[in-house]
Amino acid sequence: MTKPLNDQEQFGLRLGLVARLWRAEIDRRLATFGLTESRWLTLLHLSRLPESVTQRELAEAVGVQGPTLVRTLDRLEAEGLIERRTEAADRRTKSIHLRAEVAPVLERIEETAAAVRAEIFSDISHTEVTTCLKVFEQIAGRLGSTPRAMQLMRETPMDR
Repeated sequence: MTKPLNDQEQFGLRLGLVARLWRAEIDRRLATFGLTESRWLTLLHLSRLPESVTQRELAEAVGVQGPTLVRTLDRLEAEGLIERRTEAADRRTKSIHLRAEVAPVLERIEETAAAVRAEIFSDISHTEVTTCLKVFEQIAGRLGSTPRAMQLMRETPMDR
């Protein structure tokens, strides 16, 4: 016999499910343009971060380890959508920059994300969303999110 889940247990399970479903829907709609989740998510984050962002900061924002991001960046660079630049202050550090050629791709990503968002939030109040955001920030802080990541969460919503 199984024990019913309490609200906190349900919250954790549903949070993971909603995040996967949300990304999967955007992924499904962008697949026709040859954009995989790793590619569109990386470009979306990069477009919303400060102009000069290191590979490490980008990986943190996307939520992956640095080495995991390298293959995606290699592909995006090969397609001429991004470029890596060596930082003058520390030649071991590379900053990632969007190239002008990425504009139509970003527009497609933004339009798709906006359409999904409009459908999702069509009958959810601003107050409910604000409350949810406050809860997410508290949880992220308790789970060890860095001050920089917390700042970026407040300044640049992940899916405007």
